[in-house]
Amino acid sequence: MKHGKKYQEAAKLVDRTTMYDTAEAIALVKKTATAKFDETVEVHIRTGCDGRHAEQQIRGAVVLPNGTGKTVRVLVFAKGDKVNEAEAAGADHVGGEELIPKIQNDGWLDFDVVVATPDMMGVVGRLGKVLGPKGLMPNPKAGTVTMDVAKAISDIKAGKIEYRLDKANIIHVPVGKTSFEESKLQENFEALMEAIVKAKPSALKGQYLRSITLATTMGPGVKVNVAKY
Repeated sequence: MKHGKKYQEAAKLVDRTTMYDTAEAIALVKKTATAKFDETVEVHIRTGCDGRHAEQQIRGAVVLPNGTGKTVRVLVFAKGDKVNEAEAAGADHVGGEELIPKIQNDGWLDFDVVVATPDMMGVVGRLGKVLGPKGLMPNPKAGTVTMDVAKAISDIKAGKIEYRLDKANIIHVPVGKTSFEESKLQENFEALMEAIVKAKPSALKGQYLRSITLATTMGPGVKVNVAKY
């Protein structure tokens, strides 16, 4: 992959052989952000898990203390009183059965997170082929299948992010924007790492965290020292 001049200049600031401590890595990542927009700061965690085994799967959610810097649009599947509760809590869209054709046939996807009450999962299940591949399917482990829709919405709006293993057993998550102060990015990063460390599968033998890399949307990766975690 050929990188532009800005990326190459930024990459010179990073020593690829060094494992930086968290504070240094965050400072470097901010320094290497050269895009004209407010880039997202992402964490990529390579694990020693084998996600093909159910007992080594990792999936959960954590509320970042300083949010993600992104406005998150929430769709709630609910009925009865829960519709009003979801609207009052600030859901962007609330509905039920009538949303199925809109999503399935019209390709409507103006939302970032889907929350559903357990009694609506039969309806939502019909959208598995659309929502599943996009990582939008509600899941009890991530707190998105719940009767407490108000709490789910407020957590998501406050900066709750989901983490899970991808096919290569890597976790990719945003921890803020490059416009954030370093201390705020660090607080978010530490909150994420605490959740990931706690999520270590008991069935795993050998090293859990193989590598941690911080990067902005357009910038080079900066390796973080894993030893601390």
